[in-house]
Formats: sequence, structure tokens, C-alpha cells
Amino acid sequence: MQAHADLKTLNTFGLTAHAPVLVMIGKATELNELASIPGFETKDWRILGGGSNVLLTQDVGKPVVRIAIPGMTVIGTEGADTIVEAGAGIIWHKFVMWTLSRDLYGLENLSLIPGTVGAAPIQNIGAYGVELVDVFHSLDAWDIRTGLIRTFTADDCAFGYRDSVFKHEAKDRYVITAVRFRLRTVPDLKLDYGTIRAELEAMKITSPTAKDVSDAVVAIRRSKLPDPAQIGNAGSFFKNPTIPTEQYESLKAAHDQIPGFPSANGVKVPAGWLIEQAGWKGFREGDGGVHAKQALVLVNYGGASGDQILSLARRIQADVAGKFGIDIHPEVNIW
Repeated sequence: MQAHADLKTLNTFGLTAHAPVLVMIGKATELNELASIPGFETKDWRILGGGSNVLLTQDVGKPVVRIAIPGMTVIGTEGADTIVEAGAGIIWHKFVMWTLSRDLYGLENLSLIPGTVGAAPIQNIGAYGVELVDVFHSLDAWDIRTGLIRTFTADDCAFGYRDSVFKHEAKDRYVITAVRFRLRTVPDLKLDYGTIRAELEAMKITSPTAKDVSDAVVAIRRSKLPDPAQIGNAGSFFKNPTIPTEQYESLKAAHDQIPGFPSANGVKVPAGWLIEQAGWKGFREGDGGVHAKQALVLVNYGGASGDQILSLARRIQADVAGKFGIDIHPEVNIW
């Protein structure tokens, strides 16, 4: 337990902010123990995982509880699926590599996504044609109100695009402690999203394995996204908006290069393209800015404040709305 804790090294933006107290949780049972300590009994805490999806705009006025629950194990099989479980504190990419090393497949397209296993279902993380929901089995979460562990199925989680029940009615009520996944022993490679095939060709691989796909995804991500250890960032700052088909067709008449991908509710438009076309790619003001290679990534070059990054995000939102009539919304959690 650390008083007046500096959170700078615990968020990938590298932003300075303090919490009155920081506690690390290594076992689910410690959550109930923590709730019995004076000062924590109200359970009015902030829950922090890997800090890769949060923008700290000010000091945190509540105790911060960092979930560091370890463990990766094979639970068993269900039909053709192998069920594996990981503690909520495990680094996501470490978990992906662990599954591949055991010839378990399904997560290869999700390689190198920052954050922890426990944060992954909240966001329903996704990349290169795969979302967490595609391989999800169930999760355990500690109920802040009752002190009991509840198991959530996929239906309970109400997954959507970068969305889940934990962003809505279950927000601030549950602490995810463990997540289980359905993986396969025979690869079912997804190669047709983004530039995976082109990257594999560049690697001179004609009969790729799941590990090859993972290596290609890692190479693509590293070529486009800045390393938080070098430049503070939280990866994609904005979600890709979905707009009505009629609106997309109207925009395409005026902007014939606008990309779009059919979805259940219309057409999904890449937010990065909109931001770049609005002229923000590579923008820098002081130590805050937009990455020069990927307009979807807001960055801290060293001395920016969370408020400065948030102000920049709002200016970008307003500009995109004015130019294209499309509202874009942050992916990151703003504290």
C-alpha cells in the first residue's frame, strides 16, 4: 500500500497524476480483505489494470486499486475447443504468446494489443478481423456491492464494437479477476483483413502458421503505432464510427476515396482516415500531438498534461464533425 502514489509509470501516456493511496491486488480474495480496511470500506475505488486505455486529466481523488492477479492455465476441453484461463493481471500479449507456444490458436490476430487480460473484455478488444467475443468463454468478476464472485457468460457481457456491459450498467460495480477463452488445436487463419497477406509475402512466407500470422501482426503494429516506452500514447484514441448507409453514399459522392466497411448497423468508417483528411495527422502543439504515422493515435512527447491531450481530442472531434458530419468518440477511459 503506497500513500500519495505517483501514477506516471502506471499509464502508457506517461502522464503525471497522483492518488491518495495505491494498492496492488494479487489474488481475488484480497479484494474482500481490502474492503475491511478503514478508509476502503466504502469501496469507492478506481480500478487500474495495465494503464494502456486511460487518460489521466487530474489527480485521482479516490484510492486506486491495481489488479495484478497472475496465472495462465489450461482448464479442459469442450467439444473441439480447449478452454484456457488467465488471471486479470496478466499482460495480454504475454498471454497470446503463451497460447501459441502450446499450439492453441485463435488469438494470433490480437497480438501486441496493449493492456491486461482483465481489461480485454471491458473493451471487447479487436484487431485484423478478430474480436475477443469470437474466442470468449466466460469470466469471473468480484461484485463490489456484495463481495461475491459472479461468473459472466458471453450473453451476460453484452459485447458490442469496443463495448460491453462493463461500460454501462455494470460499470464501477465489478472487478474482473479471471477470463476464460475457447481456443482451437487446429488453426483457422484470418488473413484477409488489413495488410496481413502483404506482410506475409514480404516475409517470404507462403504457407503461414498461426505464429507467422502473429509475427506479421506484430510487425504491422510496430510499423504503424508508437512504442509507449518511447512516446506516451494509449494506442487508438478514437473508435471507428458507424454511420447510416445513406450518409456514407452521400459522403462518397463528395469524397470518393473515403473507405467504408459494411456492418450490421450501416457502414463503419475508419476514424484515422477522417482525422487525417481533416489535417490533424502529425499535428503537434507543445508536447501533445497526433502521431505522424497514425492519425488515430494521440501522443505525449514528454511534458503534456492530460488536460492538454483531452483538449486536443475535443478539437479533433469538432473538426471531423464539421467537415464530415460524423461524431467520433474516444476509446480510452477519461479520468
